[in-house]
Amino acid sequence: MFRRDFIKINTIAALGLSFSGFTVFQDTFSKDDLMGKGNPTFFGDGYRLQKETYEAFLKMKAAAQKSGFEIKVVSSYRNYAHQNRIWERKYKKFTAEGLSPTQAIRKIIEYSTIPGTSRHHWGTDLDIVDGNAPQPKGLLLAKNFEGDGPFCKFKEWMDKHANSFGFYLVYTDRVDRKGFKYEPWHYTYAPQSIPMLKAYKKLDITSELKKAKLLGSEFITETFIEQYINDNILDINPQLL
Repeated sequence: MFRRDFIKINTIAALGLSFSGFTVFQDTFSKDDLMGKGNPTFFGDGYRLQKETYEAFLKMKAAAQKSGFEIKVVSSYRNYAHQNRIWERKYKKFTAEGLSPTQAIRKIIEYSTIPGTSRHHWGTDLDIVDGNAPQPKGLLLAKNFEGDGPFCKFKEWMDKHANSFGFYLVYTDRVDRKGFKYEPWHYTYAPQSIPMLKAYKKLDITSELKKAKLLGSEFITETFIEQYINDNILDINPQLL
C-alpha cells in the first residue's frame, strides 16, 4: 500500500484548484511528512509553518494588528517525537492519579492526539491567542474566548475575518460533533490542509499505530482506532473535508 511511502495526488491545472478564492495546493506527501516524522522546511519567528501557510498567516496577522490585536502563536508544527512526549506525560499523569489505562487514553484524547495523527504534524495548523490581552494562567481554555474572557473580542474578529485569509476553525462547537472538544484557538490554513487530510486518509492508520508501540498501546484496540479515526480525525469543521 505504501510503495516508497508516497501518496500521489493529482495536480489540477498545474497549480491547484479553487477553494473559496484561494489556491488549494496539490503536492506529493510522504507518509513521514503526514505523520510528523519527516524533515520539511518551515518558516516563522518562534513558530513553524509551511511557506504558503506562513505567508497567509502574515497577511492575517497584519490585518489583525490594524484592529488592535496581536496574534500570538502558542503552538504550530509539532513533530512525532514532541507529540509522543505529550502523550507519555499525560498517560503517566492520569494513570498515577488512579485512572485505568483505557480511561487515561480516553482522557488524553479529549484534547490531545495520538502521536502520528496530529494535524500539528503538517505545518498548516496553529493555536493562537491575542497577545495584547491579559494572559491568563491557562491560555487555551474555551472560557477565555467567551463572554467577558480576555480573548473574546479577538475571537469575534477571527469569526468575521479568518476565513477570508484561508484560515478555518477545526474543532467547532457544533453540538453534534464528536471527538476532540471545542477548541476556539485552533485554526488551519485550509488550502494546504485539505489536500493533506485527503492524503492522510489513504494511510493505513491502524497498521501504523500498531507498529508504533506507544505507551499503553496494548490497550488500544482496532475498534478503538476505527472510532478514533471517525470521531477525532474526521469529525471536524465540514468545510475542511
